Parts: sequence; C-alpha cells; structure tokens
Amino acid sequence: MKHILICLLAVINASCMVQSQNDSPSYTAYLFAYFEGSGDKLKQEQLRFAVSADAIHWQALNNNQPIIASKLISQTGGIRDPHILRGENNQNFYMVATDMFTHKNGWDSNPGIVLMKSTNLIDWQSNWIDLRKSYPEKFANVQWVWAPQTIYDKEANKYLVYFTIRYKGETNLDLYGAYTNEDFSGFESAPKLMFRAKYGSIDGDIIYKNNLYHLFYKGNTKNEAGHEIKNGIQKATSKSLFGPWIEDFQYLDAYANNSTVVEGSSIFKLNDKHEYILMYDLYTSQRYEFQRSTNLINFTTTTESFTKDFNPRHGSVISITTQEAKKLNQKWGGVPQPLIK
Repeated sequence: MKHILICLLAVINASCMVQSQNDSPSYTAYLFAYFEGSGDKLKQEQLRFAVSADAIHWQALNNNQPIIASKLISQTGGIRDPHILRGENNQNFYMVATDMFTHKNGWDSNPGIVLMKSTNLIDWQSNWIDLRKSYPEKFANVQWVWAPQTIYDKEANKYLVYFTIRYKGETNLDLYGAYTNEDFSGFESAPKLMFRAKYGSIDGDIIYKNNLYHLFYKGNTKNEAGHEIKNGIQKATSKSLFGPWIEDFQYLDAYANNSTVVEGSSIFKLNDKHEYILMYDLYTSQRYEFQRSTNLINFTTTTESFTKDFNPRHGSVISITTQEAKKLNQKWGGVPQPLIK
C-alpha cells in the first residue's frame, strides 16, 4: 500500500507540474517600449517604458526618462524603433532596436541593430550587430538596417529577427531575417531575404493567427513613372516566415486617402479579448493612434487616441502580469496605482 501511495503521489505531482508549465500567466496590464518624440533631441533616441491597465490609458515609467542609456547598448549611441517580445514558456524577454542616432549622425547610414535579453524586464544583457562588419560579402554596401523585430518560429524552434534593408545606390526596401544564436547575442548565419513588396516595405510587424502569418508594414503605391502616389499601412500573408508572401495591396489605416502620413505600425492582442489593436505613429503631427480588429482582416474605419503623459515614437506592446508590473514600479516607478495595490 505504501508503495502504491507513493506512486500515486508521484503521478499527481507530475500532473500538477505539467499543468503548471502549460498554464499561461494571468495578464492584467501592458508594457509599451518606445523612444521619445519631443524634448531634448540628444535624449530622444533612447529606450523608455510605459504601463497601462487597459492598453489605452498609459503612464510613463521613470518620469519618461530612459530606462537604459543608448550609449551603453548601441554602437551609434542612439536607438530607435524598440520591439519587445515575451519569449516562449515565459522564460525570457527579448528586445531589438535600430542602432541609429539621427540627431547626432543624420539619416545617411546605419548598418546595424541592437539585441537585448532579460529574464525579468529589469536587467538586460545587450549586444549590437553591424551587418557591414559581420557579413561584408553580402552587406558591405548596406545603407540602412531599419526597424528590427523578433518572432518565435515554432517549426524551427528558434527566434527570428527581421528588419528592412536598403543598399546604397538602390531604391528597394526589402525585409530580411536571420535566426539568432541561443543566447540572443548574434545571428547563426547571414540574414536572408524574406519579403520583397512590389513597391517596398518598412516597419514590418508579424503576428501569427489561424495557421497564417500576418505581416503589417508601411507600403506605398507608385504610378507608371515610378512616383509614389499613395502610402500607408498594408498587409501580406504567408504560411511560412520566408514566404511566399501574398500582398493584398489594400490600405488599412484611416489616413491612406489623405495627406496625413503614418509609420511604425504595431499589432497586439488585448488581454482576455478576441480583439487586436493596430497602432501607428503619426510622426509629422506628433500623434499616436489606433484601430481595432477581431480577425486581422477588417479594421475599424475611424481612429482612436491613447491617453498618455509622453510622446512616443515607433514602439511596441506586450502583455504583463500584476507581479511584473510591481517589479517595474519598484525599479522605475510610474505604474498606475490600481495595478500595484
């Protein structure tokens, strides 16, 4: 009997462990990673965090000051377009960003990106990759490496970082991707072409739903003379991250038919809802707005605005738990009080 009881307890404990590992965290809030669009220009291109209970009303952490100085994590001394991802099994967090300091070095060139990894959202290890130096045979002539993002490839069981590439003397804006090494400090091999939109694409953001990858990006339309006549947020879909991708050539944002320009689109799912937020940066008018969807196909036709105490530029959002919100508040302060009671 004693042997049987021990066996039963072992089975129960193993079952509980499996159930615990498979349980998803209870998300109660959201974390927004961004860089600032106003204030001291030499301090704008640095990583900042904000937290919200509903993804609409946001409060900046650390009094809207950088949580990590760009000079500590980048080659150029500046970062743009931070993208944050919760890793598989909730073991790690990953961030990537454009390694670029435009207010000091201008827009002429940036050859690399920043990679960061954390177990707790507080302490981050970082590395930067210069494509010209790391892969001179393929990228010696690269001009821009823009807006990197990370996605977990379940088939490959690896993390894929993807970004827009432009070569000097060329007009193509193509999406390239590379799998990272195990410690997220570099690539396994040289990046490969993932997607070539008919008229080019920047600021790609991929989300997986219903066995299909949905790629949101800023695209454009050109006339027969090659002049751009329209631009805005478009989408392509694929069953594989390396394509083939099918462009639908439709514009999703509410501003595509007027002179208001948008960029930096980012898509995320609301907690406990079958609803998605497509947010984007209205960079010339210092605004940040969003539209909603339940299927990633049809979006609301009018925009909504965030309430916030900061002026974000091209960022990204993940869901977080109450405990994570409390840790962020202990480190930097600024988390809405109802989340940390």
